[in-house]
Order: sequence, then C-alpha cells, then structure tokens
Amino acid sequence: MVDYRKIITIEAGKRGGKPCIRGMRITVYDILTWLASGMSTDKIVEEYPELQVEDIFAALSFAADRERSIYQVAV
Repeated sequence: MVDYRKIITIEAGKRGGKPCIRGMRITVYDILTWLASGMSTDKIVEEYPELQVEDIFAALSFAADRERSIYQVAV
C-alpha cells in the first residue's frame, strides 16, 4: 500500500486547498475523475508525464481513507 502522506499535499493557496499530487496543480479529484471515466493508469501517465503510477495509487489510498473516516464518524 502506498503511503499517500508522502505524495498528497494540501496548500491553502493552491486549487482552493484541495488535495494535490506532490505540490502540483493536479488534484486527487482530477485523478479520480479520469479513472471513473475509464482512463487507465498508463493512459493518465502518458497524458500527464509529470505523474507516476504511484501518484495514482496515492490518490486512491487518500480517497479510501477519507471515505473510511466519513463512515466511522457517521456510525
């Protein structure tokens, strides 16, 4: 499992404070949207060469943890 804490950054002045990949302007949301639209990890890296496959898995891990924390609080 990828330790997303080393990859996902949150900066108040960048993309409205949304979680981004390694300080870039590519957000976790962007990656999730691309995956949901059917893009493969290889295609994402091909179109955005500044990304690595590990970044995509970090975005998924971050989203999974956030989802888990939402439901732990709600129950």
